[in-house]
Amino acid sequence: MSEQLRLSESNLPDYLRDLGYLGSDEAVSVEKAGDGNINWVRRARVADGRSWIVKQARPALERFPEYRVDTRRIVFEARYFALVRDHDAEHICPEILHFDEHERVLILEDLGDVERLDQRLARGSDAAGAGTALARFLAAVHSATADDPDLAARFDNDAMRRLHGDHIFDLPFAGNDFPLEPEVEDRAASLKTPEFRSLAADAYRRYLEPRGVLVHGDVQAGNILLPPAGPKLLDAEIAHVGDPAFDVATLLAHLALPALARAGTAQALPAIEASWLAYARARGDVAPRFAQVARYMGLEVLRRTVGAARVTGLEPVAASLRAIECGERWVRTPPDAPARL
Repeated sequence: MSEQLRLSESNLPDYLRDLGYLGSDEAVSVEKAGDGNINWVRRARVADGRSWIVKQARPALERFPEYRVDTRRIVFEARYFALVRDHDAEHICPEILHFDEHERVLILEDLGDVERLDQRLARGSDAAGAGTALARFLAAVHSATADDPDLAARFDNDAMRRLHGDHIFDLPFAGNDFPLEPEVEDRAASLKTPEFRSLAADAYRRYLEPRGVLVHGDVQAGNILLPPAGPKLLDAEIAHVGDPAFDVATLLAHLALPALARAGTAQALPAIEASWLAYARARGDVAPRFAQVARYMGLEVLRRTVGAARVTGLEPVAASLRAIECGERWVRTPPDAPARL
């Protein structure tokens, strides 16, 4: 790729004018949109109410510039949204308005300043409806893309998949300088034993295998918006061919995390059970065993407790200890049904 045009607040209006989104004398305001951890993301808005979300992938990750990752990650994101469109009966994915592969720019519909799923869950509000809708969507995509021999080559997203995998399966359980309270650090020592690290490594190997379905790769609550029409799943930069259990587990783990922060998993069980049942019913005999899902759930809970991407609600010591206890148990002896979580 020749030298990339680097978008900014100052040149984004001209870029949109060149694409025909703005008139020659039409003023536009540009503001940050979302967390922007991986890509440069802005909202462009004009006075008549029209607005767009503009994402650009750059070699250095936006919030973590020490990590440099192939900008093709946004190519795989665009491919994911294009491929799943025919299987998205409930319109879970946002509309892609334009993709500029050369400049690595994606323009999406603007869903507005709506609540995210993690924010709703943190308030203690019910999320079963959003969970089941997302589970049905994942089941439809997994079923439609199962055993496609050409898919792995189209989603050769190894750099993002491994970067993400390192932060789930390896770094939280290795020597690191993640800031933890002393009591939490002492409790987390059981996660750094050779025995436990072997369990995590086994799960990592399974995650890396091309298990025959297209996975989104990051179905976390912060990537799910909740407009009135129903949930929207964003940010498919980690899309790859892999293990369907991983996608489902990430969703279910994030339904559990806010409940763990407050008291335990009991409050989250109805949403977890409903979401798992929606997925399992849609996939039938080819659905993964729940124990496979539960082990991934445990690893996601642990990395959100003692890893680099900690959940704010789990920062108090009591909440962290609760989450470590559950996450470790799910990894060591994964339950075979949600009721046994």
